[in-house]
Amino acid sequence: MLKAFTVLSAQQMAALPAAKYSVTLRFDEREKSRHKTQTDCGQTLGWFIERGHILAQGEGLQTEQGDGIEVRAAKEKLSVVTATSPHVLMRAAYHLGNRHVPLQVNEQQLCYLCDYVLDDMVRGLGLSVATVDAPFCPEPGAYHSHGDAAGTSHGHSHSDSHSHDDGHSHSGSHSHSDSHSDSHSHSHSSSHNHSHSHSHSSGHSHEHS
Repeated sequence: MLKAFTVLSAQQMAALPAAKYSVTLRFDEREKSRHKTQTDCGQTLGWFIERGHILAQGEGLQTEQGDGIEVRAAKEKLSVVTATSPHVLMRAAYHLGNRHVPLQVNEQQLCYLCDYVLDDMVRGLGLSVATVDAPFCPEPGAYHSHGDAAGTSHGHSHSDSHSHDDGHSHSGSHSHSDSHSDSHSHSHSSSHNHSHSHSHSSGHSHEHS
């Protein structure tokens, strides 16, 4: 059995000598990260590739021996949507996308795997739907990986010390730590010293005879 663990892009396939094998697959097969099938010449093939990758027409699989296997999209029954204006076509694309339907976007057409319920919905929006047998090559998912390591580190330190001679002492310590990538450091130190000294002396002397 042929085993493949690596996906080759269309550009990489073009740079290789003529592919030794080819495999023609339906869309539901090209979605699989692990699958066992047969090449077009009848050789058993199993692939084990990255989860989430959808094999596209023109891409390839590389066997353990280094041979390239060209991926071909099989003909399937498709619904082809056409409209009288770009605006109406965009409305259909919006509603189909809202239902997470794999969608092939051509210049003036939308294509999806034939589904009579979807066909009725699209016709209700004022578009025309025809059925054809053709390879299905939908738009790949627009997945983005965000490596936002935005950990801002704010360190605030406040130290207030108040001392009064008339018997009051205040000491306040506040510490705040937040973790963010930009590093901000603030240090506040206030020292207050109050000294009050009051001396009252009154001497009154009265003599009466």
